[in-house]
Amino acid sequence: MIIRKAEFVTSAVEESGYPDWNLPEIAMAGRSNVGKSSLLNSLCNRKGLARVAAAPGKTRLVNFFNINDELSMVDLAGYGYARVAKTTKASWGPMIENYLRSREQLQLIILLLDIRHDPSEEDKMMELWLKDSGRNYAIALTKADKLTRQEQNMRVAHFTAILSPSSCGIYPVSAEKRTGIDELWQLIADAANLENSMPRSREQVIPKYKTKNNDTKRTNG
Repeated sequence: MIIRKAEFVTSAVEESGYPDWNLPEIAMAGRSNVGKSSLLNSLCNRKGLARVAAAPGKTRLVNFFNINDELSMVDLAGYGYARVAKTTKASWGPMIENYLRSREQLQLIILLLDIRHDPSEEDKMMELWLKDSGRNYAIALTKADKLTRQEQNMRVAHFTAILSPSSCGIYPVSAEKRTGIDELWQLIADAANLENSMPRSREQVIPKYKTKNNDTKRTNG
């Protein structure tokens, strides 16, 4: 994927603040500090596009990014950080759910989970909600560079058994080593129907996707 343009557009709390455009949107959801901002930066090949915070719990809004004027990446507020004020935490659920339920432009949700740890109850609830919603979703297992290839395969099988994802599969990824980035871009291109419109060079051709399911102000983190 050749990224010619990648820029932050706006942050929003409710629907009235969402961008008024027809770009297909790809949303990234997950717990605080799971690596959403880092993965977004890696996907867009921009180190500072989404700000990576030293402390978790910093993404507290719905953040919209314009990619090549053909696609929008959406960074959702992270959930599950205990030290955030209860009033703030209480607002995250409705804010995220309202976007996921109401946004017609939304084509795919990528749920990020740390490959090294089993899903929390909040992770399981989010995955079950996505499954019941009928939305297309995939699971990205972040920080895969911390494990060997054999360990990655074992963890993918473990997550598949626990969650039984019914949509677009499970992908081990690493923002630092760029593991799984090409596979995610293929999935994104398919979901957003960009297969024939996104320019590519010979070195950056996206490999054919194969499922891995066995058979305004922003502060990011």
